[in-house]
Amino acid sequence: MSGTFVGMPAFPVAAREAVGDKTLRGNLRHATHTIRDKRARAVAELDDWAALREAGKQIKDHTLRHLDRYLVQVEEAVTAAGGTVHWAADADEANEIVARLVEETGGSDIEKREVVKVKSMATQEIALNEALEARGIHAYETDLAELIVQLGKDRPSHILVPAIHRNRGEIRDIFRSEMSEWGRPAPEGLTDTPAELAEAARLHLREKFLRAKVGISGANFVVAETGTLVVVESEGNGRMCLTLPETLISVVGIEKIVPRWQDLEVFLQTLPRSSTAERMNPYTSMWTGTTDEDGPRAFHLVLLDNGRTDTLADEVGRQALRCIRCSACLNVCPVYERAGGHAYGSVYPGPIGAILSPQLRGTGSEIDASLPYASSLCGACYEVCPVAIDIPEVLVHLRERVVQGGPAVRNGNRVVLKPAKGHAAERAAMRAAQWAFTHPGALRTGQRLASRTRRLHPRTLPGPGRAWSGSRDLPAVPAEPFRDWWQRTHGGKGGAK
Repeated sequence: MSGTFVGMPAFPVAAREAVGDKTLRGNLRHATHTIRDKRARAVAELDDWAALREAGKQIKDHTLRHLDRYLVQVEEAVTAAGGTVHWAADADEANEIVARLVEETGGSDIEKREVVKVKSMATQEIALNEALEARGIHAYETDLAELIVQLGKDRPSHILVPAIHRNRGEIRDIFRSEMSEWGRPAPEGLTDTPAELAEAARLHLREKFLRAKVGISGANFVVAETGTLVVVESEGNGRMCLTLPETLISVVGIEKIVPRWQDLEVFLQTLPRSSTAERMNPYTSMWTGTTDEDGPRAFHLVLLDNGRTDTLADEVGRQALRCIRCSACLNVCPVYERAGGHAYGSVYPGPIGAILSPQLRGTGSEIDASLPYASSLCGACYEVCPVAIDIPEVLVHLRERVVQGGPAVRNGNRVVLKPAKGHAAERAAMRAAQWAFTHPGALRTGQRLASRTRRLHPRTLPGPGRAWSGSRDLPAVPAEPFRDWWQRTHGGKGGAK
């Protein structure tokens, strides 16, 4: 269940509670509207945005089609540059590799029990912090938003801005009450002004940067031809983690590979504009293996599968692996804006999480089966995606799997998900509709019968359908089926059969 918020209910239940929180909704509305408006202006500056978007899609699709070859190329390039490559089939294996590497490092006992981390979705996905804590190793988040989440014993609710659900007053209170337990306490008289909050975080983290012997990161991209890893960020904390420790461990999903150095030209334009609405990232760190007297003395790359090859086997669902984690889809989603990230029960919230989490986890849990329905299918997510992931298409595809039901097992190129509770009636209805639509005579008879008894039809559905019709008006049945009207007015010409 890696990547799942343990104990979380299915999306409908969690969302119903979240939409009743006025403070949460206010925080989300303000933050998402601000980010998406800035992004729209940044994107509008480029005349060739559509071409860049298509180029990003083509590069990603090409890489995924030839991923086996590029993975071998990455291993060879990283090894030649002085790094060590490890392969992790799942979260448990990745966590074991990282924990062992940390324990094998030198230094004092406290230095061997502390690591500093760059913001990383992959390490959140495998619950690395919790796995390290179970081994007596403390992982300190250094991204400001991740620090807020960690100090507040909270969960991230956004890909780019994990603490988007918190306002400045809440952050001030967290710093005041919790910083002392993790290290340097917050300054006396700390207010909620952004400058003071940032300074409190800087002072708190500085001692950890200077003491840590091990840094842990993910990567936004891995260049196959050179073995170069790339991390883009806005604060500079990531660069401190990537350069100061003696050992650097990077946990990276296998889909983060790009074939050539030249391919970065596309993504280093589209990612910052789509995520932080910046023309370029304030900090873009690149490293290739190790270099004497410059940066970490040891570098380890952990290539993580954790459900990605299963996702790759699905011709429709695999496009989710194009994702470059910009979070643009979250900021335009009306469902995310109202329900927040925690309702998705996963480290990947919003539209991308609704299609990525069920495919990566493959658990068939109630959370996974409910996520494809966490959308209005308005298509706004597809319009802003910088690599043109057709999220609505994948959502419908996953809904089909859920309705079909069955265990979470491989079936050819498909991984069928176990349905959530209450889908038996829907499944039966869909199968009945399929039979009717493939038997025109029966369909025509049913339509005529419905028209002749239309005055008897209720305006709300009974039983399981009551919840659906409770918020929708059922359309009135026409006095005459369309087919009969067409035959009568057009004499059967034009193809209505």
